[in-house]
Amino acid sequence: MRILWLKSDLLLPLDKGGRLRTWHLMRHLARRHQITYLSFAETATDSRDLAGMCQVAERVITIARYERPKGSLRFYVDVAAHLADSLPYAVATYRSTAFRARILSLLEQTPFHLVVCDFLAPAVNLPPALPCASVLFTHNVESEIWRRHAETNHGQMTHGLYDTQYRRMLAYEDNALQRFDGILTVSDADSETFHRLYPDVCVKPMWVIPTGVDTDYFAPDGTSPSGPRLVFTGSMDWLPNEDAMLYFCREVLPLIRAEEPRARLTIVGRTPTPAVRALADEHIEVTGTVADVRPFVRRASVYVVPLRIGGGTRLKIFEAMAMGQAVVSTTVGAEGLPITGGEHALIADGPRAFADAVLSLLRDSRRREALATAARKLVVDHHDWSVAAGVLDAALTECSARSPYVVKAQDPGAAAPAASGRLDKTRNDRMSA
Repeated sequence: MRILWLKSDLLLPLDKGGRLRTWHLMRHLARRHQITYLSFAETATDSRDLAGMCQVAERVITIARYERPKGSLRFYVDVAAHLADSLPYAVATYRSTAFRARILSLLEQTPFHLVVCDFLAPAVNLPPALPCASVLFTHNVESEIWRRHAETNHGQMTHGLYDTQYRRMLAYEDNALQRFDGILTVSDADSETFHRLYPDVCVKPMWVIPTGVDTDYFAPDGTSPSGPRLVFTGSMDWLPNEDAMLYFCREVLPLIRAEEPRARLTIVGRTPTPAVRALADEHIEVTGTVADVRPFVRRASVYVVPLRIGGGTRLKIFEAMAMGQAVVSTTVGAEGLPITGGEHALIADGPRAFADAVLSLLRDSRRREALATAARKLVVDHHDWSVAAGVLDAALTECSARSPYVVKAQDPGAAAPAASGRLDKTRNDRMSA
């Protein structure tokens, strides 16, 4: 098939869960299909990242967009400017005349069999009608993330802001789901939530794409934990991760240190917000971007996932499990993953319960090892990326076959798809969103 893949950013560097999932799935799809990848990118994007995209797409096209660092003055000014927008901020900021024009141009030039919209944001730039089948790849139920933000922020102003964004996202998500021929989710839990929130929309085909992990890359190497050390990994400019660390450091870690004063926490992840950086002290290390998270995870005794907000599935848990780490997670953190509490990880909610679960593992190395062994076996036996990619390939093929559209033979006079490995580096069609 000829596939037009739309995303809000390039996949490299592989420093976000959504990027990792798409990268590994596309790596397998690219062996059988011709993929044109259209995304935003900053002009400062490393040329190696752009060139590396040729591993997963035949043609890569980018439109300039300049990211406002979260927590910066420019970010808050931009948020304020969108307060009256009917669209949720997380979507409105991706609205782009240049991106929309490029979609139209590509659809005119090439008879695609399928358009894949990866996450909700790129959908804001789709034309009213498409000449081929289309699929929305949802890595989360976005409205649920904003609902949980509103529930966990009790300040009058912040609760009001998050509640407004939740309601706008609920309306936008409903409208966006309606315009696609099929929907991809990453868990049964997300599929059930979509059916509950949008029963009229979800009569259309929906496929669950399981979460995978590279079990060769994420593997034990014999490193022993260096004392009672805890670790968390994730993009630290993503609000659910920021909330998790602020909550853990303020409400859970003091309970742990009261009984185990030597306990230390390492927060590993790109672009920590000012609030996360401010957590750093003699007991808490905030690394910022690192080339490889594995050494930090391997030195830890317990991998913690104290998420209170989120959706989809957390690749970070499977990566830690593949490395033979004992995991303690909240229910939200482990949501959508086929793991059994007490067998593959410990599940605990609330500060006291979470602290007690962590302490129980710090004190019992045999229990840590039993959890780690069962966790590693689960992901190795059932969650290789090739399995997930096979499910995705079948779903995309079925959606295209169900489509009422007929893909015509390409007009000899039309622009041909790029040869394998070619990059479209044209800059005159770039503009700031």
